[in-house]
Amino acid sequence: MKIEANKVVSLTYELKVDGNVVDKTDETQPLQFLYGAGQMIPGFERQLEGFETGDTYSFSVSAEEGYGEAIPEELVEIGKETFMEDGQPIPELVMGGIIHMQDNHGNRLRGEVREIKDETVIMDFNHPLAGKTLDFTGKIIEVRDADAEEIAHGHVHGPNGHHHH
Repeated sequence: MKIEANKVVSLTYELKVDGNVVDKTDETQPLQFLYGAGQMIPGFERQLEGFETGDTYSFSVSAEEGYGEAIPEELVEIGKETFMEDGQPIPELVMGGIIHMQDNHGNRLRGEVREIKDETVIMDFNHPLAGKTLDFTGKIIEVRDADAEEIAHGHVHGPNGHHHH
């Protein structure tokens, strides 16, 4: 069975960026998703089309088809007092430190410390893989037809038809 819209795909992958493995999964915990539902980055889905169970794959996804380019607007200067607790800077306030924050609307943001100045801190809220070419290799474990409920909901249901989180 070939990978196409409304198929449930289980696969392993190894993701390398700049030659370093940043994420991977094996056959004990394969990635499972509903193909064509828009859950995966566009270039990943596009290049998987037509593969079958047992196939191995290896391809690169450009930043444009991955997490997008890094954009300067995501570099934000924030007052240093934001990062103080009891008069001391929080431990994450170091170059390259990852700090989880919220914007004014309560959306969770992941920021990386880019520069620490006297009064302010430059935070980068771009996705950590923005602007990067993503190199994927892996194997197709299973391709099956999605059931009507999965198609209606736009995602895969776990064993026994229950949602799993």
